[in-house]
Amino acid sequence: MAKFKKERKGQEQINTSALPDIIFMLLFFFMVTTVLREQDILVEQKIPQSTQLQKLQNKTLISYVFIGKPKNTGLYGSEPRVQANDVLISTPEIVQWVNQERDKLAEADRGSITISMKVDKDVKMGPISDVQTELRNADARKVLYASTGKIYED
Repeated sequence: MAKFKKERKGQEQINTSALPDIIFMLLFFFMVTTVLREQDILVEQKIPQSTQLQKLQNKTLISYVFIGKPKNTGLYGSEPRVQANDVLISTPEIVQWVNQERDKLAEADRGSITISMKVDKDVKMGPISDVQTELRNADARKVLYASTGKIYED
């Protein structure tokens, strides 16, 4: 009788032909899901420090208002201005802006819109109270004031 011998093959190679496809799929996934900064800040921002901070839970319901001295003082002057969505707006236009922001949200979330005010620490209270009055007129009752954390020195 004849003996059968098993032939031993070398180690099998792992097929890497699909590796570039996988890498590009991951690249496209992260490119699509990454949220880039939506606004260019047109006003100066030196945010004041605070003693108590609270982290926001649902950031999709937040619209940002920036108040500060314009960076381009030759074009916009040196008085504090209000910026919303890459545009400097006047105080009476805030009601219209809030309604536009509210329309962007789902119908169930429209009552939960939150306005985050990022105010330069050198701005006087007059323009801030004008913005607060217009926010009340627009029925935007949830207002946050952005700040940085307190620096503890020993």
